[in-house]
Amino acid sequence: MAKAIVGIVGGSGVYDLPGLEDLHEDKIDTPYGEPSDSLRFGRIGKTQAVFLPRHGRGHVYSPSDINYRANIWALKNAGVTDIISVSACGSFREGLPPGMFVLVDQFVDRTYLRPSSFFGKGCVAHVSMAHPVSPLLVDRIAAAAQAENVAMKRGGTYLCMEGPQFSSLAESLTYKQLGYDVIGMTAMPEAKLAREAEMSYATIAMVTDFDCWHPLHDNVDVASVIEIMHGNAKKAAQVVARVLREFPAEHEICPIGSDRALDVAVMTAPAVRDPELMKKLGPIVKRIAGA
Repeated sequence: MAKAIVGIVGGSGVYDLPGLEDLHEDKIDTPYGEPSDSLRFGRIGKTQAVFLPRHGRGHVYSPSDINYRANIWALKNAGVTDIISVSACGSFREGLPPGMFVLVDQFVDRTYLRPSSFFGKGCVAHVSMAHPVSPLLVDRIAAAAQAENVAMKRGGTYLCMEGPQFSSLAESLTYKQLGYDVIGMTAMPEAKLAREAEMSYATIAMVTDFDCWHPLHDNVDVASVIEIMHGNAKKAAQVVARVLREFPAEHEICPIGSDRALDVAVMTAPAVRDPELMKKLGPIVKRIAGA
């Protein structure tokens, strides 16, 4: 079995991971360009971790400008087996107020400007996204939140919009009526790319606001979001640190097959796969390159 290495992708307000020991940084070049920032390597307890701020330190990338393929390629190349994504979001439910965390288990992708796959002409692959998060990783995050007394709801649907603007009132009311739970701008295509890279993936969605549907709350503005983000970041660090301290030494085989997603996804026969694309894919296809 592979050694477990946990990647943490920090969203808005989460630009560092306190408590990392033996810390060092590497600036990684990828065939897809530069990741959002240098990778920060370290450990909490005995678990090796790799931290990457999704928007870069200082928040320099908008959701549409993030190089999601470079980020996931870099983490895969670093040996990461499991990804914990931490993302700010708005809420469509009274019972999910600002400060609440949601362990989402479904996504709706409404992005349209972002490359969403490593694959394409020369090597075609269709991974399953029916169940986009890895249940064992979710179990560990839920247990850590309970141990740290951090309020977290398990289960929910995350609508990923393109942004960078917040929703109109008509959009917000529509999404609420459709039964979605939270809205954000960064889970997609990140979750899709993590599945293509055969890494277990889970998202902690940190509620910062009620979007703009709620008649008793002001419309979303950056100042109010930032205020909530600071408190959320501290709680997220507690939960992630607890997960890492209690993480198994070896990667647990994912019961939904996220770590072997390409076994039943690649359509292109080995003899006609584009060698240049296969070289570019590198660590993404290393396990199945000869199959």
